Amino acid sequence: MTLSIFVDGSGGKNSGYGYFVKETGDSFYEKKSDLTNNQAEYLAIISVLKKFENSDETICIFSDSKNTVNQLNHEFAINNEQLRELAREAWSLIGKFTNLSIEWVPRKENIAGKMLGS
Repeated sequence: MTLSIFVDGSGGKNSGYGYFVKETGDSFYEKKSDLTNNQAEYLAIISVLKKFENSDETICIFSDSKNTVNQLNHEFAINNEQLRELAREAWSLIGKFTNLSIEWVPRKENIAGKMLGS
């Protein structure tokens, strides 16, 4: 089975991040204050990678952050050291997967935003 996992993160005073698994209905959300939008998006993806790192499923992560998706797919440079550290953590987890993709979706198609109330 392929798992379609939608992630979303929001920055600012009420920042947080999470994910929603379309096929199972599983969801996760964590409030964490004073994140930037980009940090929240990275943490959402990292939380998915940690949760499913021992899974044999084919996993497709969908994010509406073009920046994060393109950085993790090595298409954009990362000029911020904090984001670089998060990317390194994500890449070390990504290396444990055999069938993983990270893809961009338009915000209106990101069901995590609706499910997580952001």
